[in-house]
Amino acid sequence: MRLYRSMVLVGMITGALSASAQKYVSERGNVSFFSDAALEDIKALNQKAISIFNTTTNDIAFSITIKDFHFDKSLMEEHFNEKYMNSDQYPKSTFQGKINGLNPSLLSAAQDVRAEGKLTIHGVTKDVLIPGTLQNIDGKWFLKSKFKIKLEDYKVDIPKLLWEKIAEEVEVAVDFAYKAG
Repeated sequence: MRLYRSMVLVGMITGALSASAQKYVSERGNVSFFSDAALEDIKALNQKAISIFNTTTNDIAFSITIKDFHFDKSLMEEHFNEKYMNSDQYPKSTFQGKINGLNPSLLSAAQDVRAEGKLTIHGVTKDVLIPGTLQNIDGKWFLKSKFKIKLEDYKVDIPKLLWEKIAEEVEVAVDFAYKAG
């Protein structure tokens, strides 16, 4: 059922992009986050993020199921889903935007690019500019990015008793490998 929902979401994203464009899909992208706090570092990894990249229009979109983030400690994962991200109410995080700064004549070189668009986390949508690198190797595209988000911008509350355990800002890392779709 989960695979079916993922494929439906990829289909919806694909439909939103131009039908005549060259589309590339990443069905198992990696998204991680790291919180550097005074008492304890918190990190999690999601290896099931899906994304589509349209090389004709430079449109890009991705979707991340929140419950697919996994932690070293099961209690952290439980608190993350139930107390902070409310993942039953807000099951996905999404981005939809456009890649800027891609030079078509340098496709095989890793290029610094920016994705400009709308990032939705915890039901809150913000306009963002995300830096990254994009490279084409043997017909496949590879996108990597690291950026920071402030939890308060997305209405993720940190209980006052835990302010030393959870940083107000987390670093997000994105790693997608795309193949022709």
